[in-house]
Amino acid sequence: MLRPLAWPVLLAAVLSLVAALPLAAAEDVVRMEFEGFGPAGLHVLDTHTVIAEDSSQYEIQGDFSTTGLASLVASVANRSMTRGRTVGDKPRPVSFDSETDRNGVVQHLRVDYKPDGTPSGSANPPPKEPVTPVSFTQLGGTVDNLTAYLLLEKQVARGAGCGLRVPVFDGRHRYDLLFSDGGLQLLSPAAGQNFSGQTHVCRMTRSEIGGFYVDKSHEEGARAGTIWYAALLPHGDIAVPVRMEMETEIGKVTLFLARLHGPGVSLKLMD
Repeated sequence: MLRPLAWPVLLAAVLSLVAALPLAAAEDVVRMEFEGFGPAGLHVLDTHTVIAEDSSQYEIQGDFSTTGLASLVASVANRSMTRGRTVGDKPRPVSFDSETDRNGVVQHLRVDYKPDGTPSGSANPPPKEPVTPVSFTQLGGTVDNLTAYLLLEKQVARGAGCGLRVPVFDGRHRYDLLFSDGGLQLLSPAAGQNFSGQTHVCRMTRSEIGGFYVDKSHEEGARAGTIWYAALLPHGDIAVPVRMEMETEIGKVTLFLARLHGPGVSLKLMD
């Protein structure tokens, strides 16, 4: 649901969050680790996600970082966290924090949500170059990007397919994530990942609305991609992304699920 040269390695820090997550015991937390590869099979990205939920609340921690030669193109490190409540069967964010170090320039994004869901966001420091405008009228019904992917994962797990449009606001960027259904596909082991099985294919495109640089040479984040989801958790309430192909600021990256730990499951899919 996307860190390095200018950032310390965060794996140990992310895993240590399991003990601090207030919603569930450690054995109820879902942890996912991914390895990303670019052209010629070069290792270019690492990313981790930690999800904790109970019947009324959820918390998601995520991080990613460029590595190897990719850091020479764009050294990007991010860590994000969202906390929210569950209303019916839908996650609704309460607060969102994200900090990104992009080529030595650090920006902190924050969003707080009123009880009716109205967001109040900030970017500190503000962008030094012109960005496209965002108006208050465009913020209604928005969620953070971590919650957006959780909404998709729950929908796919229910067997409802990928068709979904999620309005997103992260404190600076306003965009829609458009998900479409790609049907079922049987995957075989590839690129060192030992996974084979049935997956549900979701395609993603990002429709930019505001908060992005006017100068289009400053790409940020993933603008399009394909995600292969599998039913790997025994409880079946979240579909797990086992592979992802993303169009990013460092080019096309294919991410493979390397490790999955959660209730009743512990998988090591890559050495």
